[in-house]
Order: sequence, then structure tokens, then C-alpha cells
Amino acid sequence: MEQQKKTLFEEFPEIKTQEWEALIRRDLKGADYDKRLNWKTNEGFVVKPYYRSEDLNDISWIKSLPGNFPFVRGNKAAGNSWLVRQDIRVDDINLANEKALEILMKGVDSIGFVLDNNTEYGQDEIENLLKSIRADIAELNFLGSSRPKSIVDILMALVNKHNRSYEKITGSVDYDPLTQYLKEGIWNDSLDEDMELAVSLIKSSSKLPNFKVIGVNGSIFTNAAATIVQEIAFTLSMGAEYLTQLTSKGLFADDIAPKMKFNLAVGSNYFMEIAKIRVYRLLWAQIVNVYGIDDVDHCKMDIHATNTTWNLTLYDPYVNLLRTTTGSMSAILGGVDSLTILPFNAAFESATEFSERVARNQQLVIMEESYFDKISDPAAGSYYIENLTKSLIEESWRVFLDIQEEGGFIASLKKGSIQKAIRKSAESREADIVNRREVLLGTNQYPDFKEVQTSDLGYWVFAEEDKTVENAEIETIKTFRGAQSFERLRYKTDIFSKTANRPKAWMFTFGNLVMRKARANFACNFFACGGFEIIDNPGFETIEQGIAAAINEKPEIVVICGSDEDYTLQAIAIFEALKNETIVVLAGYPKEIVEHLQSAGMKYFIHTKSNVLATLDDIQKQLGIA
Repeated sequence: MEQQKKTLFEEFPEIKTQEWEALIRRDLKGADYDKRLNWKTNEGFVVKPYYRSEDLNDISWIKSLPGNFPFVRGNKAAGNSWLVRQDIRVDDINLANEKALEILMKGVDSIGFVLDNNTEYGQDEIENLLKSIRADIAELNFLGSSRPKSIVDILMALVNKHNRSYEKITGSVDYDPLTQYLKEGIWNDSLDEDMELAVSLIKSSSKLPNFKVIGVNGSIFTNAAATIVQEIAFTLSMGAEYLTQLTSKGLFADDIAPKMKFNLAVGSNYFMEIAKIRVYRLLWAQIVNVYGIDDVDHCKMDIHATNTTWNLTLYDPYVNLLRTTTGSMSAILGGVDSLTILPFNAAFESATEFSERVARNQQLVIMEESYFDKISDPAAGSYYIENLTKSLIEESWRVFLDIQEEGGFIASLKKGSIQKAIRKSAESREADIVNRREVLLGTNQYPDFKEVQTSDLGYWVFAEEDKTVENAEIETIKTFRGAQSFERLRYKTDIFSKTANRPKAWMFTFGNLVMRKARANFACNFFACGGFEIIDNPGFETIEQGIAAAINEKPEIVVICGSDEDYTLQAIAIFEALKNETIVVLAGYPKEIVEHLQSAGMKYFIHTKSNVLATLDDIQKQLGIA
């Protein structure tokens, strides 16, 4: 019996952290520990290469339970169920109703009706839209309406007409004047009138305790390329602004907080996104508590998540399935209340029946085949995720307090602080994409060489979304995709090639076998990102053979691929022989002879530190690709 009570690893001696650190530093052989092993995140804090149980000692919530304040471990005491949501654009009432009924039979239990902003819907139209849909079974969300009060009043009338239980009606009306102010730069009427409408919505829907009427759309910050820390801080400050504005109009926090739904976007940074959802709940619970709450359950944050559009791509679009799956797994493991997975083609066209079905089934597989709905907060106790959560809390709270010191969310917007921070983050991330420090697979790294885009795409595919009105009071927030600059470049080549031969990038491979193959692989990927036809060669025995082949083939671009030692003796000869025939590029940056090559007229050197976008754009212009 005593033998059976021994713990699993009892026979192994305890190894202290200092011993592990000493061993690691010895293995590094003098290399800088911080630079080699520590990760400096975009969020501004450092992530260590490993964590141990002792790293949980300062984490205050480590013993909290799911369903308990501060809700870092989720709103539910048991399980991890969430609602599978799909949004439907309402262009035709009857068709939208038919589609809703169809997808409700295919695993969806939450519908988002995207209404026409310019249409005033009457009770008959909304009733037809909801025909045969049990509002006490399926969650109903209404987006896009400029008359949210009318929608709430009609819904109340229909609930009474069909004798449904008030408590069982779930869903939302996405009324969010602060996001409108962010996007357009003006209020719908005025700050005071817009907030009075929020008060009216809360009062009108008071009999529907589980129906939300105030939306907090933090997804706008994610899709504008804010860091996760910025996104959390700005979204929470927006939520706090609603609490401040509406309590000043006579409502209590207990009236307001349960009527708010947070609409967030999740990206591909897998563990960071899990931690992000946990951070949102904990900090929101603390914020609401400060406003004075009688019922602790009113500190719960209701979270609807969808995928960020920031990392979706036009080229190699099926990779988007992987991006949306990992992001959705993060959201679910973090404990969201409902989830919409974006179709893989959402970045460049209207969703098709096929892409919607795949998106819907992505989360059904996660639920039905991977059992993600069974365990509450499975990340709890993970040394890594708990410490990510802690770091995000500290950094986000610091930024949140900075905004509060400026007078709150609206005051910070008018001062331009929020916009400036997002702009700086966007510029940094764009630079990382241009230099391929941030990889978008299939777009700025490892593109499909044979993929050609032949469709006539609208300008919106390559443009940022700018809703700024003429008389905007503030600098607005614009959303865009990280891939757009590369896509514009490659699409220009595709369009050019409809009426002319596709420009060829031809690999002049010679010399050292290992180096020529490595540099040819690099160069092939480099030029494929611009849509050029790639012609690789197995290697020429002499440079004379290569020169003769290049002159015979007449490619628009010749890329010299070899070792630095080979370049010292022969690069200049290749360049001199071909410079009048084609654009000559050198793969690599041999410091000893760069100046010599430049003085001879060589302009292009491609390497890991190259500005890929600028280089390809300049070559396009030389080839007459407008």
C-alpha cells in the first residue's frame, strides 16, 4: 500500500531552475541568452523559453473555479459549450428566412441577420424573416439596422404574440454608436442623443434578461492591425465609456452590463489568443465591479468571436481554412459564448454555399469530433498560458489606465492617442510583412508558383475600408488586410499577363551545389510573390554555358545564384554579358564585392533583409507593368 502511494516521478531528483539555467547557458556556448531564447512579442513584453510551477506563485486567480468571479476561467461552472453562429445578409426577406431555416437544420444554433441600414422594417417583415424560427431555441442577432429601437419593439411584440418565455429569448441588437464614431468620425445624432437611445433600448428590453442591446465591437481594432494589448485596452475602455455615459443618465451598472455583448476578432497567434479571451473576462469583471454591482453574475462578459480579416489572403485562399481553424480553436479554448467562422473566400468575394458549409463544419468538427465543448478552461494551470495571461493583464491594464487618465475613451479619441497607437502598430506590422518577418503563407512567402488570378476583382479587395465622412470630428480607424500590398503587386502582373507574355525570372545557377540550390530556392520564392513565371535550372558547368542559355531564352529577369566565392570571380562577368539583354539580379549580398558590382551598374541584390515589396515593385515598373 505504501508503495502504491508514491507519486509518479518520486524516484527522480528535483532539478532546481538554477541548474536548468546553468545547463542552458553552457549549451549556448557564449551566445546571448536573451536574443537566442527569449521572445519579444509585438505586445511589448518578453516571453521566456520555458516556465515552471514556481512561475504560478504570483498568479492570484490560479485557484479560482470556472463560473466564479473574476471569470478568468469562463462563465460556465461546467463544460465549454458555445453557440455555432452564421450570419445572413438580408437582401430578400423570404430568401433570408429560407436560408436561416436550412442552416438551423445543419448544426447552427445562432443566426446573425445583417439588415439593410437604409431600410425601415415593419413588424410584418420581421415576422416573415423569423417565420417558423423558434426564438426561444435559436439565438437571434440583428446587425446593421439604423433603427435598433424599432427592432427591439417588434421583437417584444412578436414574443408576446407567440407566447414565448421572456427568459428564453437570447440574442442581440448590435447598437454601437462608439464604433460608428470610430469609423465615420461623427455621431448619428449627437453624443447625448445616441446615448439616450442606448438608455431607451435597455429599458425597452428589460423584460428580456438574456437579450443584449449594446454592442462593443473590439474587432475593429484587431482588423486595423492593433496589437493584442492595444485591442484589449481600447475595447475595455470603450465598454467602460458606455458604463460611464449610461450611469450618468440614471441607469445602474446592474442594468447596463448584462445588456452588453462584446464582438471580438481572433487571429492565428494560437496561445496568445487563448490568453486574450481569458484576460478580457477577468479585466471586464474588475471594471464592472468598480461601477457597483449587486449581482456578481452581471460582471460576466458575453463574448461573440469571429476570425480577424487581417490575415486572410486572396492568393492560396485555402490556407485561410487553416488560419480560421487555429483562431477558432483559440477562441473556443478561451471560452467564448458564440462563434462565427469566416468563409475562406471572405476576403475577395461573397461567400458561396460551399465556403459557408465548410466554415460551418469547421466548428462542428471541433465540437462533435474533437470534444472541445466538454471541458471548462482546459488551459487552466498551464505554466505558459497562465503567464501569458498575467503579462497581457499587466500590459493591457497599463494602457487602459493611460486612456482613463486622458478622460476616457471619447476624450482619448479626440486627442488622437488611440489612433496614433494603432497607426504605429499597423506601420510596424506592414514593415514586418514587407520584409517577411511576419509570414503570410502563399502571399509573401512560399507562394504557389502556378496560381494565377484571372477574375476581375473589385477595388475593395485591395483597399482599406475607410468610412470617414466629410465633416468627421476625429481621425477615423481604417481596417485592412496585411496581404493587400503584396496582392496588389501580384495582381498587376496577372492582369498584365492577360495581354502579354508573363515575365520570366530565370535562375542562373552555377558553382557550389549547396549554395546555388539554396539561393535559387530563395530567389524562386522571392519572384513568385510578384507573380513572375519561375524557371529554375539544374546548374551550368561554366558561366559561358549559362550566358549562352540566357541569351537564347531571353528571360525578362536573370537571377545569379551561387556562392559568395563564385561571385568574387564570375558575377561581374555574368552581369557585363547580360546587362543589355535583361534585368540582372544577384541572390545574396557579398559584402566584399557589393560596391564593385554596384559601380559596374548592378542594382538588385536580394537577400533575407531585402524589402521584397519595393524590389518587386521597382522591377515591375522597369518591365512596364503599371
